[in-house]
Amino acid sequence: MNKELSQEQREVLLGTLKVRFEKNMNRHKDLEWDKVQAKIETNPEKLWSLNEMEGTGGEPDVVDHDNKTGEYIFYDCSAESPKGRRSVCYDHEALESRKKHKPENNAIDMATAMGIELLTEEQYRKLQELGSFDMKTSSWVQTPANIRKLGGAIFCDRRYDTVFVYHNGAESYYAARGFRGSLRV
Repeated sequence: MNKELSQEQREVLLGTLKVRFEKNMNRHKDLEWDKVQAKIETNPEKLWSLNEMEGTGGEPDVVDHDNKTGEYIFYDCSAESPKGRRSVCYDHEALESRKKHKPENNAIDMATAMGIELLTEEQYRKLQELGSFDMKTSSWVQTPANIRKLGGAIFCDRRYDTVFVYHNGAESYYAARGFRGSLRV
């Protein structure tokens, strides 16, 4: 798979990211777009991942800066779970365990193919401090090994102005459940 964007694709994506960045300064106070863009432009594989996030409806935006590594941290900031990543079970093992009515894909493999990671529960809660997300949908989050070993997986959403963490069989999938990712650039 070609993981390089054309010059036109790069320009369109960077323009989209810049507009979103400037429109949502509350997500990244004290950060400057020019520095973020410079970092993105020196990492073409990360630019490709951001394009994948954007193309599946994630609306990626900067939510933090790691002062130790110098990396900018992007999360999917779409109001609802990204539309192009819904109706998926949790992981490959869960997908293989289904005998009938298998979903087309699973969250872990999709995220890996995109070069991103599912949000952790902690990251999901941090995202919810920046706005109200998943008011009608839900998102798989990284599941602790002990839960996954027993066949379960966890997901989160926001209802009644509260972030909820739930469990489900990892093989389950719903039209309103997808996943949100993070990317360090």
